[in-house]
Amino acid sequence: MPRRKLVMIGLPGTRLDNGQGPLRWEKWRPTVALGQHEDLRIDRFELLHLPKHQELAEHLQDDLRLVSPETEVRLHAVHYGDPWDFEGVYEALHTFARAYPFDTDHEDYLVHITTGTHVAQICMFLLTEARFFPARLLQASPPERSQHVGPGDYRIIDLDLSRYDRLASRFAQDTQEARSFLKAGIETRNERFNRLIEQIERVAIASRAPILLTGPTGAGKTHLARRIFELKKSRRQVSGDYVEVNCATLRGDAAMSALFGHRKGAFTGAISDRPGLLRAADKGLLFLDEIGELGLDEQAMLLRAIESGVFLPVGSDKEVHSEFQLIAGTNRDLRAEVVKGRFREDLLARIDLWTFELPGLRDRLEDIEPNLRYELDHYARKNDSLVTFNKEARHRFIKRATAPDAAWRGNFRDLNAAITRMATLAQGGRITPEVVDEEFERLQRAWRRDADTPTAQADALLVRLIGQVAADHLDRFDRVQLADVITVCRASNTLSDAGRALFAVSRTQKTSSNDADRLRKYLSRFNILWESIKSLE
Repeated sequence: MPRRKLVMIGLPGTRLDNGQGPLRWEKWRPTVALGQHEDLRIDRFELLHLPKHQELAEHLQDDLRLVSPETEVRLHAVHYGDPWDFEGVYEALHTFARAYPFDTDHEDYLVHITTGTHVAQICMFLLTEARFFPARLLQASPPERSQHVGPGDYRIIDLDLSRYDRLASRFAQDTQEARSFLKAGIETRNERFNRLIEQIERVAIASRAPILLTGPTGAGKTHLARRIFELKKSRRQVSGDYVEVNCATLRGDAAMSALFGHRKGAFTGAISDRPGLLRAADKGLLFLDEIGELGLDEQAMLLRAIESGVFLPVGSDKEVHSEFQLIAGTNRDLRAEVVKGRFREDLLARIDLWTFELPGLRDRLEDIEPNLRYELDHYARKNDSLVTFNKEARHRFIKRATAPDAAWRGNFRDLNAAITRMATLAQGGRITPEVVDEEFERLQRAWRRDADTPTAQADALLVRLIGQVAADHLDRFDRVQLADVITVCRASNTLSDAGRALFAVSRTQKTSSNDADRLRKYLSRFNILWESIKSLE
């Protein structure tokens, strides 16, 4: 098998490589010395230089030919004005790398980083790390003082970290620690949730783009947003604060003022300047929970702030600057909100780059046990009181918590409340089977109470008809209305009967009406057939 050619890429050192006359051979010149190593056979040397260093490059070309006649030396003039201007140097070297005809099937490449300014060396390193130079690095060193002048030594560094077992192992450990951190150390077992956390961990570390967290109320969006901030803070990726706001609490002028701030005198009651939450999140992270509750005006201002980092406080004609990363949370279907004109399509497009849907507790029943340990530890820290289950009580709790009739409508909020009540009532710090049974009687009463209302019964009928996922993607207004329509349809003998009942008022204002057709068109908006409603068991 023929030997692969070895190609060296480097810059001349204006001080180290300089020298003329016979005395130049009495000093160590790193570029020339590379051709003197018997165990480093260089087939081609690509020598990059500034135009003003053409003469030095030609001297080095001649001397390399003397010490290593088998090495072809090619000179390449690269153009950048200030050798200490990082942007200019990087751009020039990047241009060379992009244009160079690398042949990795037949050639191996080394990038010499001993010579050149520190800026040039850093740029060569970065371009190699990013694989614009598909190469390994070579660092040369002069001979020891006790030795006669010679080629010195060199070391080759491969930036492919997968080749280094200890580094790969440490990287895997760091990644696992980051994922565990996002889960608050809870050893979750649900495969879907664990894959989700793996993706979030990679995105959180690698990107500053907005993140959208969706899922039912109580699924853990707020908790996860804070953990993402703390992870980024530990990696020094943010230096500012974590700012959290529930957009459902913001209404009217107060919403604009709370988010973007205001100037003194901007409106009645504005007795002093207010910086606003976006300003408070500068260099940090802003979590907007229930972002779908924001008004359209606030959405427009937010979009501009995300895209340009600037916004106008209420009553001000001077822009304010704030650089923040946004995490948004919602339990709504924002695409449906766009269709209804209640959410800006351009804002959704901007925050929808990374969307992660958190499953509810009913979809993660295997995670109840590890979360049980977490909730007890949390209670102990908060109340300075250690509480544990006895063996039978723990078994009974897990069995009842994962039973089909365990609704967990509030998701992890329900679980947290249940653990808090049991721990508070536990005598001697031990939760007994009796305490568990009492708690589940309390939970079942609450779940039945919620389910026994006419609204809850109608909603349960809707879920049976179209499925939980489709129901969860309905706006609350549509969900309540559609559930009532289905209830009326179930109680009617014909489509016309149901139409007359549903449109009893509006039909009197029309000279002629086709109630059945009107109802059929309404149901078709949700892909529901009259026959499907009547055949529902």
